[in-house]
Amino acid sequence: MTDQRYHRNAGCVFSLKYHLVWCPKYRMAVLVGAVAKDLRTLLTQKAQDLGVTIEALEIMPDHVHLFISADPTDAPQRLANQFKGFTSRMLRRKHAHLCSRLPTLWSRSYYVGSIGQASEQTVKHYIESQKGRS
Repeated sequence: MTDQRYHRNAGCVFSLKYHLVWCPKYRMAVLVGAVAKDLRTLLTQKAQDLGVTIEALEIMPDHVHLFISADPTDAPQRLANQFKGFTSRMLRRKHAHLCSRLPTLWSRSYYVGSIGQASEQTVKHYIESQKGRS
């Protein structure tokens, strides 16, 4: 039986988890309704494309929490840029009002924190509890 806490690639055994948070430009509350639904689908699709596992995901009207497991060959900065770039392009293509209200969908900045095994449940609980705070 394999230990689910760890992953393997050709050269190492690892457990790397990142908590990513980013916001729409001007922290505008545009991540609602169909936009939020499409964003969830796009993030799931991009995670599969990147070979990343989504541990937890919460979309708030004015920000996104994404908790992922990733391979050590993937830099957190690259992952954030991949998720933000892909979702911006696809959402703005489908939802024209995002183009007219914002010069770009996402702000340039983001938060990334690496999560150790001991605090994983704490981060998941925090993300899951965000839905009631809007």
